[in-house]
Amino acid sequence: MAKIDVIMPQMGESIAEGTLSRWIKQVGDTVKRDEPIFEISTDKVDAEIPSPAAGVLAEILVTEGQTVAVQTVVAKIETEAGAGAAPAAGAPKAPAPERAPSPSAPPAPPPSAPAAAAPPRPAAPSPAPAPAPARAAAEAGAPRTGDAIAGNGSETAEERLRRRSTPLVRKMAAEHNLDLSAIPGTGLAGRVTKNDILNYIEAAPAAPAAPAAPAPAARPSAPEPAVARPAAAGAAPASTTAPAVEAWPGDRVEPWSRIRKLTAEHMVMSRRVSPHVNTIFEIDYTRVAQLRAKKKKEYADRGVNLTYLAFIAKAVADALRAHPVVNSAVSGESTVFRRDINLGIAVALDWGLIVPVIKHADELSLVGIARAINDLGERARTKKLSPDDVQRGTFTITNPGVFGSVIGTPIINQPQAAILCVGTIEKQPAVITVDGTDSLAIRTKGMLSLAFDHRIVDGADADRFMADVKRTLQEFPEGAV
Repeated sequence: MAKIDVIMPQMGESIAEGTLSRWIKQVGDTVKRDEPIFEISTDKVDAEIPSPAAGVLAEILVTEGQTVAVQTVVAKIETEAGAGAAPAAGAPKAPAPERAPSPSAPPAPPPSAPAAAAPPRPAAPSPAPAPAPARAAAEAGAPRTGDAIAGNGSETAEERLRRRSTPLVRKMAAEHNLDLSAIPGTGLAGRVTKNDILNYIEAAPAAPAAPAAPAPAARPSAPEPAVARPAAAGAAPASTTAPAVEAWPGDRVEPWSRIRKLTAEHMVMSRRVSPHVNTIFEIDYTRVAQLRAKKKKEYADRGVNLTYLAFIAKAVADALRAHPVVNSAVSGESTVFRRDINLGIAVALDWGLIVPVIKHADELSLVGIARAINDLGERARTKKLSPDDVQRGTFTITNPGVFGSVIGTPIINQPQAAILCVGTIEKQPAVITVDGTDSLAIRTKGMLSLAFDHRIVDGADADRFMADVKRTLQEFPEGAV
């Protein structure tokens, strides 16, 4: 008999840790090779992790709800000596020499996940030596704040690990001229997380109470939305942390899941960073409804459900090519115009919200987009998405209209510049003009709203984009179906 290590896989290039959300198998259970044995949650995706080998689950070293570094041994499978393991099932491709100390002593770190929280104490003194010079260096080269001292050969492996951070954290630090080494981290080995950045930003203006009074002077110079100022003044952390609320008898208190925490952090951060403006257009979908009725069976025979959303996504993808600023992102004081058009399609799940991405959507036909929407939605609901499926989105579409919502004003999915909201589509009475004569008719209509980042997208840009989307939907060419 032999024992095979089951490790926490790296579910994306920038992901350094994952939360083991649920054990599908228990100690003593027989498992087949590639059979899901546990679920994980990361800041990118929820996924089921397959067994690297066939055998019996002999040990569980990481409990449910525990967050550990990638490559940490989470369990052991007892298998026949001749049964080969599947290294790709658990072995991450990422270079992880810096994390070698963690797997080297599996009995100690994995069972006691709190040990992952302990390292922040020794990490705290390390940023103290020269905060002012470090900040000056950050201002001189903001985009490299997180890497400013990474080349110091005298750093320990733990200190180097602390320097590591996700691209989002480094971008936030650069935008606010922050030195990551001066921010206490609560992640593994003192690693700075998004929440640490948000809390640090909120705490900074609160410390000098007197200078905070002349807020009007600060408002025009900062690229942050004005709404962030009142939130800070109220002393309530603008991160996900909120004042404690007393639970009354009979109330049910349900702790947030990891995906709920991440969603909350992302939404609060987006509201703080981007000045949101909305424009709303009414769309006559009668032409689309006629084409859909005509082609729906043909698509169904090909295994594709032809929805209104597919028509909308196609119209949006084509319009984004003509209006690149709507498909862009803010980086410091620059605008990044994305070459690719990757549409994120928000999917509501019983346990939260996820946004899988259709890559190169402008290169797909209507049937290709419809098939992609069907596929991503199904895999999102069955937790079969890969990390790549939820990354590199450039524009997002959310569809609350399926629940009956007339329209909404959604929050931008950072670091994108805009998000489209699809309202319910239904038959309505409308006045139409035929041969110069007005008459009352039944039309299929609905609303579309665009929330955009007013730092880089002007109202005229947003309205021209929406006008093109409206025109395409109301005059959709039959040859494109």
